[in-house]
Amino acid sequence: MLDGDESNDTRLTGGKPWDRERWWYTLAHVCQRWRNLILGAAPFLGVCLVCTIGTPVADMLVQSPTLPLIIDYVSKDDIATEDEEAIVLALEQHDRVRRIRLMVPYLYLQKLAVAIDEEYPNLEYLILMPPKKNTSMVLELPKTLQAPHLRHLTLSCFALPIGSRLLTNAVGLVTLGLITSHPSVYFQPNTLLQWLSFMPQLETLAIVFSFPLPNRDVESQPIHTPNMAHITLPNLRWFAFGGISAYLEAVVRRITTPRLEKFQFNFFKQLTFSIPGLLQFLDTTENLRFDSARFHFEGELVYVEVYLRELEEAETYALMLSVISEHLDWQISSVAQIFDALSQIFSTVEHLTLKHKVHDRSSEEHNEVDRTEWRKLLRSFSNVKTLRVEDGLAKELARCLRLDDGVLPLDLLPELQELICSGSGNISDAFTSFIDARQQAGRPVTLVRPSPSE
Repeated sequence: MLDGDESNDTRLTGGKPWDRERWWYTLAHVCQRWRNLILGAAPFLGVCLVCTIGTPVADMLVQSPTLPLIIDYVSKDDIATEDEEAIVLALEQHDRVRRIRLMVPYLYLQKLAVAIDEEYPNLEYLILMPPKKNTSMVLELPKTLQAPHLRHLTLSCFALPIGSRLLTNAVGLVTLGLITSHPSVYFQPNTLLQWLSFMPQLETLAIVFSFPLPNRDVESQPIHTPNMAHITLPNLRWFAFGGISAYLEAVVRRITTPRLEKFQFNFFKQLTFSIPGLLQFLDTTENLRFDSARFHFEGELVYVEVYLRELEEAETYALMLSVISEHLDWQISSVAQIFDALSQIFSTVEHLTLKHKVHDRSSEEHNEVDRTEWRKLLRSFSNVKTLRVEDGLAKELARCLRLDDGVLPLDLLPELQELICSGSGNISDAFTSFIDARQQAGRPVTLVRPSPSE
């Protein structure tokens, strides 16, 4: 059995290696008595036969007891013809197959998917993912495939055929991951919502589009489907999305996830982000109240990790967002829009970190950001008490905090008590006017320069 405490993101790929289900092989060979004990209690012990690379499946099926089968083939390289034949033979044992995980190159996955047909009455895991993304190929499952007791489903680069009942019949689904890399595999928000309405037990949900779709194409679709009620997913703990903001908006407007603990959304580069539905969605969750946020501006991506408690104590983020964007000025503009729209959600954040890594000289040309964009971003964190600036952003931030005609915007980080700056040069002088103005306003800020070892 899989560990109950494994992280939700690893559950998308099935968790730890399944070959550990061979634990009983050695014990069964100790003596006849032990063998009889294990096989006699096989249903209670979860005893299974594992079919993986190099397994002589034909011989195993003949010589071994009629036990449930686990089919687990994970390889970035070509697989032998013998293994191909072994997989097909194992897949033909419809009543016995308990788990299927095929993470093999496209060529093999395409051939093997055809053999996953008809009904698998005891199938609990179905994970089909090529190890490398190929945006030019689309795979398809047989229309006849059914798995009424399916609990964990992850499909990458697969299209669900019209009329497929795989999702609508899997009412006990706990994990759903759909990763698409080609426009022909695209499904509309309303289609996804219809699928979700059949999944009241869902705990982990990941919907990722690896290609950009214009917002207007999503916005032109009807928002409401006749007779479809608002959907509550009472057990959902982890939700990941990748695509455009309009798609996420269309989905979160129609769902409620009161027990959500971890939320990740990744957007493509956009001029504008209109996300009122996302604000309402986050406001209805009971567990997402934040203490710390860390911004990373680097390369062609800006990503933000938000934590439930102070960074030094947090093991993993509770919320993560990212935007694909090439330069610092565009990155700041993107996150400023997003956090301005969601500012009431982040009003409890007390610790804020800004980091920036310059990867090439051309990116330095776009480092100077409009001060209004910086200030829009900072105003989203009205309760920040500690601000840490790292990796070359100190001078840029100092320019943002510089007074306009001698007037300090008092709504900018009004609760700030400590400004921690790391970097080369005399950074302290850059913040002199800001520190002095805060002192005069009765809101003193302490400037801290950590040692290089910190």
